[in-house]
Amino acid sequence: MKTLLAKITVIVIIVLFSSCNTVKRVPDGELLLTKNTLKENGEIIKNPDMASLYYQEPNSGILGYPLRLNIYNLAKPKSDSIYLSRLDSTLQKNTFAEKFLSRKQLVQWTKTKIGFQNWLRNTGEAPVIIDELQTKKTEDKLKAYLNSKGFFNSEVSSNVDTLENKEKRGKVSYTINRGKPYIIDSLSFEIASKDVDSIYKRFRRASFVKNGETYDLDNFQKERDRLTFIFRNSGIYNFQQNSIGFEILRDTVAANNDYKMPTTLIIDNLNERDSDTVNQTEYKVHKIEHVNIYADYSFSDNIYEMDSLRYNGYTIFYTGKLRYKPKTLTNAISTKEGAVYRDVDRTDTYRQISNLNVFKYPNIEYVYNDKDSTNTKLINNIYLTPRKRFSLGFDFDVSHSNIQDIGFTVGGSVISRNIFRGAETLEISGRSTIGSQQSAADNDRFFNISEVGADVKLSFPRIFFPLNTDKWITKNMVPSTVFSVGTSVQTNIGLDKRTLDGALTYKWQPNALKKMELGLIDIQYIKNVNIDNFFNVYQTTYSRLNDIAANYTVDESYVNDNGDLTIPSGADSFISDVLNNTISTSTDDRENVRSINERKERLTDNNLIVASNITYTINSRRGLLDNSFYQFRTKFELAGNLLSLLSGSANLEQTDDNNNLLFGVQYSQYAKAELDYIKYFQLARNNVLAFRGFFGMAVPYGNSNSIPFSRSYFAGGSNDNRGWQAYDLGPGSSGSVNDFNEANLKLAFNLEYRFPIAGSVKGALFADAGNIWNVFDNVEDENATFNDLESLRDIALATGLGFRYDFGFFVFRLDTGFKTYNPANELGNRWFKDFTFQDAVLNIGINYPF
Repeated sequence: MKTLLAKITVIVIIVLFSSCNTVKRVPDGELLLTKNTLKENGEIIKNPDMASLYYQEPNSGILGYPLRLNIYNLAKPKSDSIYLSRLDSTLQKNTFAEKFLSRKQLVQWTKTKIGFQNWLRNTGEAPVIIDELQTKKTEDKLKAYLNSKGFFNSEVSSNVDTLENKEKRGKVSYTINRGKPYIIDSLSFEIASKDVDSIYKRFRRASFVKNGETYDLDNFQKERDRLTFIFRNSGIYNFQQNSIGFEILRDTVAANNDYKMPTTLIIDNLNERDSDTVNQTEYKVHKIEHVNIYADYSFSDNIYEMDSLRYNGYTIFYTGKLRYKPKTLTNAISTKEGAVYRDVDRTDTYRQISNLNVFKYPNIEYVYNDKDSTNTKLINNIYLTPRKRFSLGFDFDVSHSNIQDIGFTVGGSVISRNIFRGAETLEISGRSTIGSQQSAADNDRFFNISEVGADVKLSFPRIFFPLNTDKWITKNMVPSTVFSVGTSVQTNIGLDKRTLDGALTYKWQPNALKKMELGLIDIQYIKNVNIDNFFNVYQTTYSRLNDIAANYTVDESYVNDNGDLTIPSGADSFISDVLNNTISTSTDDRENVRSINERKERLTDNNLIVASNITYTINSRRGLLDNSFYQFRTKFELAGNLLSLLSGSANLEQTDDNNNLLFGVQYSQYAKAELDYIKYFQLARNNVLAFRGFFGMAVPYGNSNSIPFSRSYFAGGSNDNRGWQAYDLGPGSSGSVNDFNEANLKLAFNLEYRFPIAGSVKGALFADAGNIWNVFDNVEDENATFNDLESLRDIALATGLGFRYDFGFFVFRLDTGFKTYNPANELGNRWFKDFTFQDAVLNIGINYPF
């Protein structure tokens, strides 16, 4: 990869800073295609469908610059034969080889030069020369497109224009004259099968082909697709789309002025070939006679020797002892005995069996019952091959952050499937991190910090709830229930937190685009063991306090030999003296000390969060290669309400501020809402414009006057505003006065233009805007709070560029962000004042930021 990046760097420098001639590979008398235009009635029209029909497109570019074309131009023509000829000549003379290189080294050097030239040609893009034949083919294609839209008397012409003051460059202009459109008229139908005829009459009103509308070939294909779907989901098991046809009569002579097209829908019977004979079979409605489930199936099994049982209208075959509850198997099957055949039942069954997570991809077949003379009764056989009951996982990671200079994490997990015979999955995982941090309490050892954690997750492939939810959350929504608990313990990291988490979560998919997630119970308990380490961890906060103390006469016991406040006793004593008016300070200094103390208390307090949340997601993406989609996610969370309802009867302890305590901890109470929208726009070729907008707000009330640190928002970082480091932006225009800046309101907007550079190397230009603010909490600093719409002027803007290398299964990302608009500066001094490489932020990430 280093070699590839070195080549790219060299090429970019040569291309951008040399006087490279874009048309140097364009032969004399030929023109480089720079643009295609489409005109009608003398005006340029933009029609993406018609623009996609051009046989020739201009060379790809980055914001109009043809980078790949200029890379191609760097390659020497016929370089292979030139270098080989020089090699033969040199080897025959033998003088060069004797003085500098051996014969073997000379051959290898020549191969390297040939390889580099070939790499330039393969990475680059040959010039697109305007070709008369390709232009004529484009005309024919445009004419065919207009025909498909009902303009059968249309005319298409083209013209090649040279560009003034542009040597060997030209553009092609296509001109269309649609003419008068043809109209569907006298729509009728002829259907051979009585069953198909009956089904069609029930659904004909939703037809895409309608009397009186303009002829559009796409509507005829949509109608064929619609009818095929309806018939195959209304019992016509063997229906073939090629049985559907349309007979359309039209007079294409414009002089006759007859633009009405009588149209007949024709649905034939099934055509089946038997040797050289084609037989017709009438389509009939099929019904499911039997549904057989083969559990723990192997291809070596003899199905006639398997045991069987009947359950709820299904026959289950198994060998030895049935390892699954019958209800678990039958709940995953959508087909039922006596029901008509439906394609969607097969699809739903695939999804539901996969959701069980205990079987491999199932084999589902439908066969005719040999004893049925009507050939309308089907047997549905479902073969289930189990996955391994136990599986192990292992993870290893090396990391660096502001918490640790270097860290090594080892993790492992074990998964047990079908533990209660109901396709339940139990996953137990653990992780252990050891690292080095110079500022840690124990700095005599290199590995002086550590963290260990464990998680247990139990998943059910159904809604596990006392009440029956089948009416609202049906099995084809692939519901699941997840119970999870986890804990972690830190040593010499921050405040040495001890964390305990627990959650009960329900998930289901109402359809292919929508997902729902209900966190009925989400509990988190955080205990800070080493609160005396606060000022060691939050050095910026300590520096602010120490600078204030330097302006006053303090007790000698508060400071060390350097005159700095000792940690923690000196810093805590100075805060206490200021707030108790033992030390008289200015109003501003007293307010700053009060703010520091408030932050210290909030971040050192233990947290108890008992919340419920619901998340709704819509995602229109149809695979990894889909670059034209949108995703919308909204989440709403409430915390502390249940505990508040119980507080009256439970007679809980209270703080001096009359806030309730549970087990000695003040529980959090807040409401939190989030909106997240992502939209991809497919531009020319592989170029993509990606947009993301995010809004989030958490409002404390009742038992809280602030939001827990773990539920707050931060700004900056590789997936947010890339002109600032994580936690380094905001709140508002306060100027990042803390080590970890967070707040309870966030706005973020990201716009990114992605384009290919060479092979697996991609590029990006981006603009990130956003900030965080405090609102409706106990922070009073006007620079950090959102007061009114004028606070929107504190939205920070970062712009930059990035390079990505696509490994196929993940993308390595390197982004450089520049502070374009910095709200921490004075109002008239915010634009481009920190727009320097010195203030730029280098972000390394895996996969795209959104």
